[in-house]
Amino acid sequence: MSTRAGFVALIGEPNAGKSTLLNRMVGAKVSIVTHKVQTTRARIRGVAMEGDTQIVFVDTPGLFKPRRRLDRAMVAAAWGGAADADVVVLMVEAHRGITEGVESILEGLGDIGQGRTVALAINKIDRVPSETLLGLTKGLNDRYAFAETFMISAEKGHGVDALRQWLAQQLPEGPWLYPEDQIADLPMRMIAAEMTREKLTLRLHQELPYQMTVETENWEDRKDGSAKIDQVIYVVRDGHKGIVLGHKGETVKSVGKAAREELEEFLGRKVHLFLQVKVRPNWLEESERYSEMGLDFKDGA
Repeated sequence: MSTRAGFVALIGEPNAGKSTLLNRMVGAKVSIVTHKVQTTRARIRGVAMEGDTQIVFVDTPGLFKPRRRLDRAMVAAAWGGAADADVVVLMVEAHRGITEGVESILEGLGDIGQGRTVALAINKIDRVPSETLLGLTKGLNDRYAFAETFMISAEKGHGVDALRQWLAQQLPEGPWLYPEDQIADLPMRMIAAEMTREKLTLRLHQELPYQMTVETENWEDRKDGSAKIDQVIYVVRDGHKGIVLGHKGETVKSVGKAAREELEEFLGRKVHLFLQVKVRPNWLEESERYSEMGLDFKDGA
């Protein structure tokens, strides 16, 4: 019996539902999901099995008009992920239709799509009537020759199985790329940092989603089976530190509790999580912060 394996890149605008789809395909939470745009910074790979095929998903940052170094590095990572993949899936939100952002992605696909299988997944189909979906499908397929079009709801799971089965058939024959039980190739330290960053983003809403990052500074596996994890939340100014800490440290305490509970569920063991908040005015210009996020500092230049 022959096995298949390959890479699938999910691309689209911020908030198109790529992370939700990845998590549903893989069956575990490997990619941070929030209602903030642009929460996926690194090219997170989740591994899904479909019969004898191993599908390795590259969840790229949302494509948008970059304004600063971090933005440029994220957009470069997104197109880099698409260019390296065997199959590319463009996700478009049904209720938003063909936006300016989608138009520019279609242009970009013209450059990297040659000789590559590109599918279209129209997401959040429950939000619009069927005639709108038909019009959108025609409009998009008129602009680009997609190999296949799928109507899905990543959140509810509609159409996801059909998409996964189709993707499995498109990948080349060959040995699996990862052990069968491995769901993500991000180091656990980075997954843990992403979980804490997600909790911060949810808790702080509009206040400072961009100007902070979380790093796992130390990870110690203890003899009793538990893990001691030390993380640093970097912010760019003192005022932000106060926001993250909250009144009498209440904000950071509740963030730490939520992150710890999710980590315990994910790891299946007890976690001791310790958070510190540090001010680093120039972290957005420090190359080591980028490599911690799996991004290339030079791409932002």
